[in-house]
Amino acid sequence: MLDDWGFQMIGTKELGELLRISPRRVRALLKAGRVEGAFKVGGTWVIPLVDGEPVIKTSKYGPKATWEKKLKSPSPTYIHVNTKLFGKKDKDGEYVPVITVKKSNQNIYSRRVVIPGPCTVVYDFENAKYGAKTWIETFVEPMTVGDRLTYAEIQAMMAA
Repeated sequence: MLDDWGFQMIGTKELGELLRISPRRVRALLKAGRVEGAFKVGGTWVIPLVDGEPVIKTSKYGPKATWEKKLKSPSPTYIHVNTKLFGKKDKDGEYVPVITVKKSNQNIYSRRVVIPGPCTVVYDFENAKYGAKTWIETFVEPMTVGDRLTYAEIQAMMAA
């Protein structure tokens, strides 16, 4: 909620959800005066947010605050063309897909990939990603159109 001056204020329940801590821990922080700008109106705590975050004073004692750990940023998806498969045909005489979408522990080969958002084309000869010197990085989920095969499936298609 925004007050008359445009500051965002929340209560103890919202603070607990925001910091992923229990309401009891929130009350302990408030009682110790560690939440900057917090004040009581009647029996209710009102907590100001600065840039969408509460300002919590650090303490010398006790365990480190869990809310200070930043969430892991999403890992990028890498898309590159596997030149080793250029011109390779499967048992039916069809060319095998050479575009590889690599995300976390998964490799998907496809003939066409649509990237529905921002992406970056990178050329780095010295620091190759997955053996590729040129690749596309994106944080949006790319859509593979047509074949969705693994490298083992492509190998089996060529061997048969």
